[in-house]
Amino acid sequence: MNEKTEVKRWLVVPGDLITDQKVKLGPNVYVEGGKVYSKVVGLAEVKDGVARVIPLEGRYIPKEGDPVIGIVVDVKIPGYDLDLNSPYLGFLPNEELSEEATYGDVIIATVKNVDAVRNALLEKGNILRGGELITINPKKVPRVIGKKRSMLNLLQNLTGVTILVGANGRIWLYGKNVDVAKEAIFKIEQEAHTSGLTDRITKFIEEELHERGEGNQA
Repeated sequence: MNEKTEVKRWLVVPGDLITDQKVKLGPNVYVEGGKVYSKVVGLAEVKDGVARVIPLEGRYIPKEGDPVIGIVVDVKIPGYDLDLNSPYLGFLPNEELSEEATYGDVIIATVKNVDAVRNALLEKGNILRGGELITINPKKVPRVIGKKRSMLNLLQNLTGVTILVGANGRIWLYGKNVDVAKEAIFKIEQEAHTSGLTDRITKFIEEELHERGEGNQA
């Protein structure tokens, strides 16, 4: 039979048993006493004789109400499957998008709800054309946005770049000084745990724009 079957995945933590069968070892597992265990928090699976764990730490877990930026990975009759920088897919129905999309299109949408296996139903989709898409650790997204959008407003006002931030760690930038804004965002990601970050980011952007002869774009 050539029927395609769904691969079962389940949530595990370090030390959880994956299988006591003889299998090949994939990522994030180890053998002890002839049994295979998980090294990390993640989704375990045994597929084609290989045991592996897909790590969840640092990966985006869909949550109702989140803005997300996805990439179309499958086009179906009722809508689109979107990669969300997550172990879980997002699905955007046709009626939630004002125009047709195709493979590879970048779409910003909102998580409407999440099912029992954490796949996300999306709504209010818009295709993002042009610009540049970057990805950071989803856990650093709140620092890029800042309290009451303070950091995001700073980035946009100083660079003149339009910046859309997804809770899943994807960020879309459009404008003349995208390179400066992008480097500033990566700097925020790296230094998110430190104090005085706003002042350092302001200085960084102003110096970069000065070197390029752009001046303040606000």
